[in-house]
Amino acid sequence: MQQEEAKVAIVTGASRGAGRGIALALGKKGMTVYVTGRSIKTGSVLGWDGSVLPGTVYETAEQINQAGGIGIAVVCDHSDDAQTAALFAQVEKEQGRLDILVNNAAFIHEQLVEQKPFWEKEVDAGKILDVGLRSAYVASWHGAKLMAKHNSGLIMFGSSFGASCYIHGPAYGAQKAGLDKLAHDMAVDFKGTGMRAVSIWMGPLLTERSAIIGKLDKEQYQQFMATAESPEFIGDIVYAIANDPKGDELNGHTVIAAEIAKRFNITDREGLQPPSYREMLGSPNKPNPAVIY
Repeated sequence: MQQEEAKVAIVTGASRGAGRGIALALGKKGMTVYVTGRSIKTGSVLGWDGSVLPGTVYETAEQINQAGGIGIAVVCDHSDDAQTAALFAQVEKEQGRLDILVNNAAFIHEQLVEQKPFWEKEVDAGKILDVGLRSAYVASWHGAKLMAKHNSGLIMFGSSFGASCYIHGPAYGAQKAGLDKLAHDMAVDFKGTGMRAVSIWMGPLLTERSAIIGKLDKEQYQQFMATAESPEFIGDIVYAIANDPKGDELNGHTVIAAEIAKRFNITDREGLQPPSYREMLGSPNKPNPAVIY
């Protein structure tokens, strides 16, 4: 079956960060992008240092509109299955189709990056397994039902190298490993349907949260800036995979953003080719067999 150009996307957790950048990149391709999140006014979310983080779903939608796409903001708490169901019902009613689902929403606890053992952090740090892993399954369940009606579509999971090495503790690692496994096993069910599931290991990203590092350690931030990926870079990769006539080759795989970008000749800002996690951290000590090397 000839691959049809992707037109409609949902990006969860798109008020800021990776989700906002991915949604904006898809919007620049002329797509209609539904962006979800809980932030409806600036000041509702704080960074690691207590400073106010910018970004709302409405702002992201407007940025998509200005970029040439159609941005539609949907206030959605993905810990509530009913709200998630309503989101997909809205998309089906208004568009009749879904081409790309980006599972990005995740609960970010304020102690996530603290360097201490997990039992010295609040137990609520484990909520990333609820909004982050389970919520991705629920969204994919709804998304697959809609995509199956047209025998096409891409479900993407935003993962990281933390799936196979220690980063931010066991809850974070379990969530990322779980996303990779969702992609791998959903692909088995997708075989022959025209649908695809792919998990992407994103590198360090230039986001509103990471910018706080610049306030705390300017020298470290300069080094970070030199190699970090922009969220838009990830969005360009997602779009390329969704529209790749040979994309079935990637179905069920976990790919490293900086490496798979070379397949599509995608570069980041100012022509930068970011290094892969493997170059920075070495090969994972327990490789995921689904990862493309």
